[in-house]
Amino acid sequence: MTRILRALVYGDVDLNLIDGSAVWAQSTVRALALAGCRTRLVLKSPVVTGRLTDPLEGLPGVTLVRPYEERLVPGQGDHPLSPVQASRLLTQLDQDEPCDLLVLRGRRLVTRVVADRAFDGRIWAYLTDIPQTPAEMTEEARAGLARIANASQQLLCQTEELRCFLETWVPEACGRCLLSPPAVPEPAFPVPEHDRPHDPVRLVYTGKFAPRWNTLPMTRLPALLAEQGVRAELHAVGDKIHKDPAHPGFPVAMAEALRSTPGVHHHGGQPREEAMRIAADCDLGLGWRDPVLDASLELSTKVLEFGSLGLPVILNRTPAHEALLGSDYPLYVPGGAELTDAAAAVARAVREPETRRMAADRCRDAARRYTMKNAAVRWRTQLDRALPSAPPAVAARPQPLRIAVAGHDLKFLSRLLDHVRALPGVEVRIDAWPALARHDQAASRELADWADVVVVEWCGPAAVWYSRHKRPGSRLVVRLHRFELDAGYPEQVDIDAVDRVVCVSPYYARSTLERTGWPAVKIQTIPNWVDTDQLDRPKAPGARFRLGMIGIAPSRKRLDLGLDVLEALRARDRRWHLSVKSKPPWEYWWIWNKPEERAHYDAVLRRMQRSPLLEGAVVFDEFGPDVAGWLRRIGHVLSTSDDESFHLAPAEGMASGAVPALLPWPGADEIYDRRWIHESPEAMAEAIAGLEEREDWLFAGEVARKQVRESFSLDGVARTWTELLVSG
Repeated sequence: MTRILRALVYGDVDLNLIDGSAVWAQSTVRALALAGCRTRLVLKSPVVTGRLTDPLEGLPGVTLVRPYEERLVPGQGDHPLSPVQASRLLTQLDQDEPCDLLVLRGRRLVTRVVADRAFDGRIWAYLTDIPQTPAEMTEEARAGLARIANASQQLLCQTEELRCFLETWVPEACGRCLLSPPAVPEPAFPVPEHDRPHDPVRLVYTGKFAPRWNTLPMTRLPALLAEQGVRAELHAVGDKIHKDPAHPGFPVAMAEALRSTPGVHHHGGQPREEAMRIAADCDLGLGWRDPVLDASLELSTKVLEFGSLGLPVILNRTPAHEALLGSDYPLYVPGGAELTDAAAAVARAVREPETRRMAADRCRDAARRYTMKNAAVRWRTQLDRALPSAPPAVAARPQPLRIAVAGHDLKFLSRLLDHVRALPGVEVRIDAWPALARHDQAASRELADWADVVVVEWCGPAAVWYSRHKRPGSRLVVRLHRFELDAGYPEQVDIDAVDRVVCVSPYYARSTLERTGWPAVKIQTIPNWVDTDQLDRPKAPGARFRLGMIGIAPSRKRLDLGLDVLEALRARDRRWHLSVKSKPPWEYWWIWNKPEERAHYDAVLRRMQRSPLLEGAVVFDEFGPDVAGWLRRIGHVLSTSDDESFHLAPAEGMASGAVPALLPWPGADEIYDRRWIHESPEAMAEAIAGLEEREDWLFAGEVARKQVRESFSLDGVARTWTELLVSG
């Protein structure tokens, strides 16, 4: 990050009470400061205790804004800020000192800020309090999240599971979701050894006290363990007792249990470092919860904090915990995760030193991936990408560089446009043609007169029009794909008005040169971009035996050859399946109007019904932008087309760690490594079957991932485009 960024941070959380959301605010500010940001943290509530705010006071570049103490909000009194008050205050603070990014937590708050429209495109929204099951995701909730996504620069998701769920249900979130897991500070004190537990063994819980967090039954563990011959005591740290309308008697019962239960030591609310000191002097951390939370897509900060202290943790077996600690972690609460089950897990940990050591090692190793230092590196990387510095040629200009982008379909430019828009000193306007040859001529002429650089996506009617209406002194860049060469548009373009023709592959650059006779100096190859960071996600179980195809229309995509590959593999092993992510061909009128296309798909579908090897082996998934989440289930991506200009599908698969498999369509070997290209479906199946061993498949996937990062990463392609647009 070569320029100092200004971050404004506000969470709809009370920093007087220690729980995961309050700790998030402290950790986020610390990580941003370490990443080199000038950061202002706005407090929601009057400061009653400085347990969480005091450690931030002396951090370089950090300012605490205290609305109550500074009398910034008329009529606030000694109450916490409402979302309406917070949004107005944030707007005022931004007017006084503009921020580059606004980091927010809390759906009600973000909804209010989005509605006020003062921070569109600068919001980094951390979302946890959202629907996390299909049953909860109503259309109203989905629409609200879509509005948040459209107004946000980035959406911060705590776990991969939450990110994929959000992208599946809210298409507008795709491409904007970044992982932002909890950050755990390294202990600032010597951590004691835990080779032998204390007698009585010390259990520790830190955080809020709430019914579903099992904090009330937790206080019964010492007595229950004593009946099994295990002497134990519970150390509880925290002062936030949750009020739950479904459990009206809980606050009184919880307070009484903490105060008077034998074997329970309540340390009250403590600064984060002191809470960690108390935990470090214990033997076992407790992360046991009500099973109703097992489907949660969030990650508990306390598990990581305990792990950083070398403590093994008693916790529920959930998909998130298995992803973190492994399916064979030994201290999952067995059975139905009842109180007696939790006691059994504690007793096992006490009686089996080797089990305890293995669990402690797993928790310690997991925590190492979530340090504050790693969080700062992650923030710095994300900020450098989302908020790049101005290129020298732009920084030296007295006026902003004005770029117009025109075309009927800009999906292949989407992330490049995000990058260019984020460049300081650059203004971008869009001329979105509603159809291939239909547009608002007055609007197009206005943009042609305004722009310093015009980029036309597809060498079609838009390229023809802009080549004939170019403003003297401006530059015109046209991107040509494949179909245009056969559609008769290039010969209508005034090539003398075009400064650069960009082709996506060497093969089509040569074809363009040969078929048009245009000057070679004007033709440049810039490959398609692949968002390698977004696509690089852990594979789901079973991915190794699942083929994938993205887009199977028109018929030249050759789904029939993909079925040949699948049949050959299933003749060996019935575990093989094929997933297809595509619109059905009948949703493209220009395809379905052709009798030969309908006949092709009729034959393919009948074959799938009749072939014993294909029965139940092909899944059609809904077309949509959630490709990154879908690719988690795919181990091999097929490209069986007759011809392609580039074919993004195998490259996207490679970025996900899937192994590509291509037939030799013209130009494929100039884009992809020949090791992935096979002469026939039979040869393709043979090569795929040769990777049935997990280690071989993982190695091939890693080779593919490295290749696509080196050749087609969004960052690299964006740099090339930026140089072209800025310097010519």
